[in-house]
Amino acid sequence: MRTEYALRQKAAAKILLYLVLVVGAVFFLVPVYVLLATSLKSFAEVNIQNMWSLPRTVSLEGFAKALEKLGPNFLNSVLLTVPATILSAFLGSINGYIFAKWRFPGANLLFAFVLFGMFIPYQSILIPLVQFLSRIRLYGTLPGLILTHVVYGIPITTLIFRNYYTEIPGSLIEAAQIDGLGLFRIYRHILLPLSAPAFVVVVIWQMTSIWNEFLFAVTITQNPRVQPITVALQNLAGSQIVEWNVQMAGALLAALPPLLVYLLLGKYFIRGLLAGSVKQ
Repeated sequence: MRTEYALRQKAAAKILLYLVLVVGAVFFLVPVYVLLATSLKSFAEVNIQNMWSLPRTVSLEGFAKALEKLGPNFLNSVLLTVPATILSAFLGSINGYIFAKWRFPGANLLFAFVLFGMFIPYQSILIPLVQFLSRIRLYGTLPGLILTHVVYGIPITTLIFRNYYTEIPGSLIEAAQIDGLGLFRIYRHILLPLSAPAFVVVVIWQMTSIWNEFLFAVTITQNPRVQPITVALQNLAGSQIVEWNVQMAGALLAALPPLLVYLLLGKYFIRGLLAGSVKQ
């Protein structure tokens, strides 16, 4: 009897858990449904009263207009995200290698100062950032925004690579030193080929962070011709008439690259995170 009662309790708990998960999934998917339904409606069909209803006729008018208006800015986001992600990943990899495998006086203190950069709010450094970029003549340009994201990404990328490299046996480094390899040759021939899981984590993290970032983008790139898609998407809101189908279609287009990256590389992202989580 006790066994049967325990089984019933276990089944009831499982059913309750699934109900909670279903409710949570519905709660998070409702905005996605509204986004898709509205983006597939014509402008004449869009209004507050029928925002929950499916489109009577599927229209790609919103996507056509959104692509026309956001196309150049989509390219700007690609030109921003790709180099900024690659540069911050390699710089973080080198830093993580140094902090994990090369001991020198003040290494722990320097590492703490690097990590401190993760906790500096964007808003607190906007004025000195604009002044600095203006002095080096990069304010209002994509290279200036790339430099900003590379520097701001170094703390988190350094931490991820440092934690990953601590898992690699020190005997490999010692053997390479005995064979006459220097600091950078050890990195190139030993550490770099073993770094694929960490690079996947960093690339996904940096790509999504840089692609979706708004504050630096709207502050540094005030010229519409060089603004990334997040700023251009905000500018789609009209002053008098708001084309909700165009805005929803633009939001969907802007969200596709990070979504595809997570769908394609999501399992490697989890593996890479766990690879550096056992030993510190």
